Amino acid sequence: MSIWATSFRARIPVPRPLTWLLVLGLFPSTVQGQLTLDEALRAAFPAPARIERRTAFLSASDLEAAGKQAGADVPMKQRVVTYYLAQTSNGVLGVAYFDSHRVRTLNEVVMIVVVPPGRIRNIEVLRFAEPPEYHATEPWLRQFEGRPLSPELSLKGSIRNLTGATLTSTAIVRAARRALALHARIDPFSAGQAATP
Repeated sequence: MSIWATSFRARIPVPRPLTWLLVLGLFPSTVQGQLTLDEALRAAFPAPARIERRTAFLSASDLEAAGKQAGADVPMKQRVVTYYLAQTSNGVLGVAYFDSHRVRTLNEVVMIVVVPPGRIRNIEVLRFAEPPEYHATEPWLRQFEGRPLSPELSLKGSIRNLTGATLTSTAIVRAARRALALHARIDPFSAGQAATP
């Protein structure tokens, strides 16, 4: 596998515009009731956790393999993946991926937290530009907790459709599958992960 990653420590820096999973301008801190990147990461991994921003560069074959894992209906185009690894002196707590995608005509940004050995801990909606009645509810999002990438992680599997908001349901399921497929290729929990400060 030809994945390499860079890493550096900071106080949760602003990602470069070329990164795939996060477009910071899509969720300014003034959005009512919604979290900024910094707030979301700190809520997911409170102090004393250290959070490192990392970037992985996938080869064309890695991207193709991740696409097959995610499923034919999950768009998988970007080879540069930014993620946030959280750890303490006791080891790795988890990793956060940010996924920006279109729901109907407007964008949504979600944070997907993955914990060892590769299961979703939670999904947080950080920005939702569609009408509020199509917003995913907390009870609906909780059904993703503890799920690995499997056929059950789909609307045809164990994930119930969000009544009256099928496009939102579809978008979040695709984001979850995409994050888990990329996570499997990047393998940030592996001790052998090539990373440089």
